[in-house]
Amino acid sequence: MKYQPESGWLSGVRRVVSPHCNDRPSGTAVDLLVIHCISLPPGQYGGSYIDDLFLGQLDPDAHPYFAGIAALRVSAHLLIDREGRVTQYVPLDRRAWHAGQSEFCGRCDCNDFSIGIELEGLDTDSYTDAQYRALAEVSAAIMDAFPQITRDSITGHSDIAPGRKLDPGPGFDWPRYLTALDALRDAH
Repeated sequence: MKYQPESGWLSGVRRVVSPHCNDRPSGTAVDLLVIHCISLPPGQYGGSYIDDLFLGQLDPDAHPYFAGIAALRVSAHLLIDREGRVTQYVPLDRRAWHAGQSEFCGRCDCNDFSIGIELEGLDTDSYTDAQYRALAEVSAAIMDAFPQITRDSITGHSDIAPGRKLDPGPGFDWPRYLTALDALRDAH
């Protein structure tokens, strides 16, 4: 997996182009990586509902939960499903709409300067071995492409939107992820 700067896409990943993105503010450096989780409906895995949400095509009648979110215009740069498959929705050089009202180190509007990765899951569930492997690989590729993203600028949605968001939650093993990421980075 390698970043292609001319297109903003990663090679070797599934590509589903979301309309829910725009240009970053001129001159803004990408220096934050935000880890999220999502499952639609909550606690159910598989299917096309996450794609549908990020494409603005979620059927509000397909599940009672969807009536409250179908009109949202949201996206993430990437999704890693339970089997470790990676889908990219937004070019990494563009602004995905994943963070909402947020702040990191005194800077607001984290969408402007971050890349968002969704893990298929719930904040209270554990994540799979395949997801940790894929997340470390994707993160290493992103850090190679955007060297201003350091280990200290990898955070959870809960950390940039405290009180509003809980993900990736207590089910996410930060030491396991960071150890795997460090091992990959050291191998380069």
